[in-house]
Amino acid sequence: MHIVILGAGTVGTSIAELLCAHQHNVCIIDDSRAALDVIEEKLDVQTVHGSACEVIPLFQAGVQNAELCLAVTQRDEVNLIGASLARAMGARRSVARIFNPAYRDISTFDYQRHFHIDRLLSLEQLTALELSKGVRKRELFAVEHFARGGVQVQEVGVDSDARAVGCRLRNLELPSQVRIGLVSNGSRAWIPGADDVIQAGDRVTLIGQGDAIDEVKKRFERKSQAALRVIIVGGGEVGFHLARGLQRDRYRVVLMDTDDHRCEYLSQRLPKCTILKADATRRGEMEEARVGSADVFIATMGRDEDNIVCGVEARELGAKRILSVVRRPDYANVLEKLGIDVAVSPRKVMAREVLGMLAQGPIIGQSEIGGGSAAVWEIEIEKGAPITRAPLKEIQLQKSLIAAIVREEHVSVAGGEDRLQPGDTAVVLVQKDSEEQTLQLFRPGER
Repeated sequence: MHIVILGAGTVGTSIAELLCAHQHNVCIIDDSRAALDVIEEKLDVQTVHGSACEVIPLFQAGVQNAELCLAVTQRDEVNLIGASLARAMGARRSVARIFNPAYRDISTFDYQRHFHIDRLLSLEQLTALELSKGVRKRELFAVEHFARGGVQVQEVGVDSDARAVGCRLRNLELPSQVRIGLVSNGSRAWIPGADDVIQAGDRVTLIGQGDAIDEVKKRFERKSQAALRVIIVGGGEVGFHLARGLQRDRYRVVLMDTDDHRCEYLSQRLPKCTILKADATRRGEMEEARVGSADVFIATMGRDEDNIVCGVEARELGAKRILSVVRRPDYANVLEKLGIDVAVSPRKVMAREVLGMLAQGPIIGQSEIGGGSAAVWEIEIEKGAPITRAPLKEIQLQKSLIAAIVREEHVSVAGGEDRLQPGDTAVVLVQKDSEEQTLQLFRPGER
């Protein structure tokens, strides 16, 4: 597979290493000859010296024949223009790394759609989502990610005296804005069908829209669980995205940062969080913030050493669960000994995301769930695909579920009356043993 990378920095180099290891043909464009020389000494890749947002270097890199173009320079504007040009010149898919969250806020303007880019990728947001999994132990974040935040995913436990216990899914009469995406019972996780029966002790993952999900949760939980106290140290983009994701669930979030202006910024954008101006590297200030009473302590600062030391201090003070961002791979062997429960590497998160983009056919992104027993697909709907021939309620979907539909700038939870159209993007949950059968519904010309 021919892949073009725009940018020879740390991220571009690590992606190139990964792709070379998987036997892909890689070409890297950068305007620094010195950076390209370093890469040529380490990797068997092609290089082009020039601007990532000019046509001639892109043409020389063979972007017109590329399966994927990844724009990962240090500048958002270069990434947007480069990825947009690559798509226009013939690249099958193009992805732009974005630092500024304003470019991903579709409530103000849809930059992704305007520039005809398949994905706007934030390494900081991906890292925050991975940390969220460690807090909530949920697996369907890919649904929210692929649906560009247009739907929510929440997991609930089924109480023994809940109304849903013993009911088949078809009899639950869920509102059209809510679907059940995954059920787990401790030993396995599966995508349920209409005849599956909900049992006490199950964990049910709901996909839907805010108020509707809150109403449906009452059918599974008789009483609300106590809110967990979460303390996040580091108010950068990772900490910000993490706090924003947690604040809408049952968590009491405290976010600590040392900078006055950043604290003001965070307080304006995180109304449900408590923002503290405090230095987490000072034990006295950790004690004042009552870190010892935290159910979860998460270190997201810029230096690995600070994150690790703060995590150790939090453990000694009494925090029950410790999560940390750790960028250097050589620290991995000592983290468990130091009491860090979950360590997230942004580089590994990016690697998994990139590999998920290399699927063939109509799949443009994928992520494993259910311990590898199932997957979430992002699928581009093509003209002539069998899935477009009838409303979804008339389509035979075995062990799979269409969770969301992205149509132009609108994202909606998929319902039985909906009918997919060419140009739509569908977010699909599918179990491994039915992948080929499900994929046939999305291939043009299949019966």
